[in-house]
Amino acid sequence: MKNILKRTALFSGLIMVLSINEVYAQSFEWISSTEGNVWKQAKVKLQTSSRQTPLLEANGTEEGTVFKAWGTCFNELGWDALNMLPRKQQEIILQQLFAPEGDLKFTMGRFSMNANDYARDWYSCDEVPGDFQLKHFNINRDKTTLIPYIKAAQQYNPHMTFWMSPWSPPSWMKINHYYSVRSDRNQNEMSPLSDVTLFEDSKEKDTKVFPQQLAVNDYFIQDPRYLQTYANYFCKFIDAYKEEGIPVSMVMFQNESWSYTNYPGCAWTAEGIIRFNTEYLAPTLKKQHPEIKLYLGTINTNRYDVIDQVLSDPRMPETIQGVGFQWEGGQILPKLRAKYPQYKYVQTESECGWGSFDWKAAEHTFGLMNHYLGNGCEEYTFWNAILYDGGFSGWGWKQNSLIHVDSKTGTATFTPEYYAVKHYSHYVTPGSKVLAYRAAEEDKTPVMVVMTPQKKQVVIAGNFNKEAKEVTVKLGSRYLSVTLPPHSLNTFVEK
Repeated sequence: MKNILKRTALFSGLIMVLSINEVYAQSFEWISSTEGNVWKQAKVKLQTSSRQTPLLEANGTEEGTVFKAWGTCFNELGWDALNMLPRKQQEIILQQLFAPEGDLKFTMGRFSMNANDYARDWYSCDEVPGDFQLKHFNINRDKTTLIPYIKAAQQYNPHMTFWMSPWSPPSWMKINHYYSVRSDRNQNEMSPLSDVTLFEDSKEKDTKVFPQQLAVNDYFIQDPRYLQTYANYFCKFIDAYKEEGIPVSMVMFQNESWSYTNYPGCAWTAEGIIRFNTEYLAPTLKKQHPEIKLYLGTINTNRYDVIDQVLSDPRMPETIQGVGFQWEGGQILPKLRAKYPQYKYVQTESECGWGSFDWKAAEHTFGLMNHYLGNGCEEYTFWNAILYDGGFSGWGWKQNSLIHVDSKTGTATFTPEYYAVKHYSHYVTPGSKVLAYRAAEEDKTPVMVVMTPQKKQVVIAGNFNKEAKEVTVKLGSRYLSVTLPPHSLNTFVEK
């Protein structure tokens, strides 16, 4: 009888040990993608110890940035690409991009005021010279392209938020009276003689920064009457879109004022940026649209001294609520955020590549998301969600997109970059907190740990090397230890 009781007690103790081990042997779903073999799912369990030093550690108590939104830009050529597909395929794509239960779960949209480089061609909402009363302002062109595109997305997510910026003001408000900044004999009809305005006699170049030379003139006419009219123009645009059921919640004064473009653009000096934002745009928005947030952007220069000059103006804290970065601007994001912690930070345009639609582009975008989220950006905006054929702009630039349409066959392909985005946006939902990150520059192994609003841990890791790589991440007192395939994108989701 004693032996039976002893064996029963031993068996009960063994069951208890197994139960405890099962509780702590937390399981994660592992989603992995490699070129030609995407979204493969498996399971992995946390370990009580590790022979390898963790690449990253997180215990869940970190004061990380709370992420708010993924989004994309609505451009005319994207609308054209979508309409090359059968209706059923269009609905599938819109559902996967914007529906709460879709793949990418985009909840935010960006669009341009006037034409951008992925418009069909150049236009503005008021091309009547001297119309300071804006009597001829209208969004008739947008009602045939951008607005139907946006409304198609709203059918799948009626709670989307939107922000906008111009690429170019109306041409009559610019010193060169033309939509682009510089001439290009192949892509526009601007006189080469007008290019003297950009740098005048300046020959000074710095090859370590972008741009190598700074514009010496504001391309927007710095006359008070023009500046105030342009601020009013912003408000009329906001009003017009609101009437269409598309509420704008945030604006930025200019897209890439440091790209001296052959397509729609506008160069600004630091002094001009401060003047327009502090003396005209911010006060006008506050009076006519106090609900609108004004962010400084979009910053696409790595000239820290220039952006520091703008942000250090004592009027800026009362002018802007945040700062937006894209392209080279991302390089100075960490330093600026450290100096100006009072602002919100967002990423404004994911880099678009050169029309390759390949795995290299997917890895690049995966690394960008790691960088911007890891450095405190609350929102992330992708450029073109969908393009057709070579991805050419109206001004000859060949670019990537998340979905590629073949105009001859009327078929769509989800590109490798689409899956790179899905590895983040499908699981890092609004309200998720970024706990820790490791940059891609550190041996081509970007890693991030996120806590979702449901208190589920998500680990996102890439291996951009030619060889498989053993990776360990410490989560509390446990270890996620895995071998990542070469050139792979991976997401681990707590079950």
